[in-house]
Amino acid sequence: MTKAMRMMQQLVPLADGIIYVLDARCPAASFNQKLVEMAGAKPVLYILNKGDLADERADNLMKLMDASAIKINAANANSKRDITAAINRLVAEKREKNLAKGYSKIFRFMVVGVPNTGKSTVINLLAGSKRTVTGDKAGVTRGKQWIRLDGFELLDTPGTMPPAFGNQSLALHLAFVGSINDDILDLDDIALELLGELYEKYPKRLEERYGVTGGSKLEMLDCVCARRGFVLKGGEYDYERAERAVIDDFRKGRLGRITLDCPADMSGLKF
Repeated sequence: MTKAMRMMQQLVPLADGIIYVLDARCPAASFNQKLVEMAGAKPVLYILNKGDLADERADNLMKLMDASAIKINAANANSKRDITAAINRLVAEKREKNLAKGYSKIFRFMVVGVPNTGKSTVINLLAGSKRTVTGDKAGVTRGKQWIRLDGFELLDTPGTMPPAFGNQSLALHLAFVGSINDDILDLDDIALELLGELYEKYPKRLEERYGVTGGSKLEMLDCVCARRGFVLKGGEYDYERAERAVIDDFRKGRLGRITLDCPADMSGLKF
């Protein structure tokens, strides 16, 4: 991550603006203050991607961002129009000044964000073809790639993370959405914490999907096993299978549209 930040700092002077891709389900958790500070005076467009997986709470959080921001679903071709319009608004004044002086230029934007927010998917959507490598696992993009499009160029960059988390609940949100590599996480802890937070914020979803009506986090996991039939020989519950099911159901939207962050999580962030 340190190497990626150093590389981007060297490339910032080549860019006319920054496109910051956030996860609409956790815009505060997926926000890295250092990336914005790195941009300096350059304009920043915030794209809250995966908007199809977030609910109206994400719209309310977006309103708290005193900056140019849009919520989209990069997997939907219709979002291309919204992103292009937002980019053009970002450079409209500068473009007019250039035209008044008798010349035009190709504007370049650096696309940044924490892992697995959909940076490469956004670029591929704008390009109309698969120009970059995408995936549902954190850390897919490894190096810098300039992508030439109609009227502007985009630079896809590796996902970067803050060096440390002062707010552990936000760190958990990143783990829930897959922005932290699952291979380094404790599946038991992540699944139980996710169940606890979902019961706090969306209890009806858990009741409808798994029959959860309360109890401890482990008792909620028991309900998942019972409802889904995750039982081992001898009658013991298959907790590992249930844990993976809960995480996968959340990430794939099977529990409905969910936004994890709240207004309090946005306080202190400078957009």
